[in-house]
Amino acid sequence: MKNQVLIVDDDHLVCRTVQRILERNGLTVLIAENGAECLKKLNEGFRGLILMDIAMPGMDGWETIEAMIDAGFSEGNIICMLTGKENPDDKMEQFKEYVLDYIRKPFRNDQLVEVVKDYLAYL
Repeated sequence: MKNQVLIVDDDHLVCRTVQRILERNGLTVLIAENGAECLKKLNEGFRGLILMDIAMPGMDGWETIEAMIDAGFSEGNIICMLTGKENPDDKMEQFKEYVLDYIRKPFRNDQLVEVVKDYLAYL
């Protein structure tokens, strides 16, 4: 399915808010509350846009991306960081081949929808 988005964030409120915004705009949204859940959904066949938080307990966003690459799950997916961190940390450079964008929270709803739809057009 072309219009699928996977939100990977441990903040329940962020997940539900982004889910509502995107679903109102015709997108299918799945939620993973941590890196392990993300990997499980990828193993089950998810392909689409992944909005990945950086700071999560257990496996952070960068470790999750590394595990995705190791498992071959980067193919067929677009990854955008969706985080409250002001600036990308040093890991962004390491994963620039796999991470398309860095979206800061808070965000404007209309801008998020526009960015997500633009990236989904690549798939």
